[in-house]
Amino acid sequence: MQNKILLIITVVLSGILVIVSSSYHTTFFTTSASKKITILDTKTNNKESKELEDYVIGVVAAEMPASFNIEALKAQAVASRTYAAYKIKSSNQDYDVVTDVSNQSYITVSEMQQKWQTDFYKYYEKVKEAVNATKGQIMMYDDEIVEAYYFAMSNGYTEDVSLVFSEEKDYLKSVESAYDNNSLKNFTYTVEFTKQEICTKLNVDCNTLNFKNIERSSTNRVNNITVNNTTFKGTKFRSLLGLRSTDFDIQNNGDKIIITTRGYGHGVGMSQYGANGMANDGYKYDEILKYYYKNIKISSI
Repeated sequence: MQNKILLIITVVLSGILVIVSSSYHTTFFTTSASKKITILDTKTNNKESKELEDYVIGVVAAEMPASFNIEALKAQAVASRTYAAYKIKSSNQDYDVVTDVSNQSYITVSEMQQKWQTDFYKYYEKVKEAVNATKGQIMMYDDEIVEAYYFAMSNGYTEDVSLVFSEEKDYLKSVESAYDNNSLKNFTYTVEFTKQEICTKLNVDCNTLNFKNIERSSTNRVNNITVNNTTFKGTKFRSLLGLRSTDFDIQNNGDKIIITTRGYGHGVGMSQYGANGMANDGYKYDEILKYYYKNIKISSI
């Protein structure tokens, strides 16, 4: 009789394990103990496990100006939490995220104090309010966690993800971002290089320096550009020269190369300044998110 009972218990437990295993990708946040994230501090190379919501506070504080409208901060909180959840699900390392811009930036409370100085209490409470008001909320598309890219400021339009990260995501298509315009400080930004600086950064011959065959996307961002006889993707050209965006114009004035950019960031997903503009115009955080990420649903974990 005892053997039969043990056999039944074993079968039941095996069934439970199968159910848990098969549903892992949609239920990996079902207990409070699992709502943690392991972060790798890129400054110290130390790893730390933190409560997910505490991590989101640190990301919002790092990624978006705390002076922004509370609805924009709420949208940022959901986007940051969603990105974290996506990384937790997809990570094959002994950590989930790193603390710099290669994932999403994160700062500690002490770093917030240094950043905000006398405004620390006001801004910390504001960011915390935005995170708490959206606690546990993430974006989903077709029952999958959204890869929630976001960036600072568009050139008036966001970019299709396929042109930047070579991915196909139906929820990351180009949309107009009308609040990103010349009314914003540094919407257009000009930098000056010497001819030699350009040649060194791009590793091209400096006897002559010609910019030609500039191919642009429908949002006016540069997809490809040829310098002398070398063709660069717009994203690579931007990275090598440290430009604010891939929407740029070039003036070749002999020994001086003047480049003017519009917007700031890769252009995919939610524009943070655009989100703030929408919030100031009365849009709520969920409306902002559903505008920048097409056909998503907001779910709780």
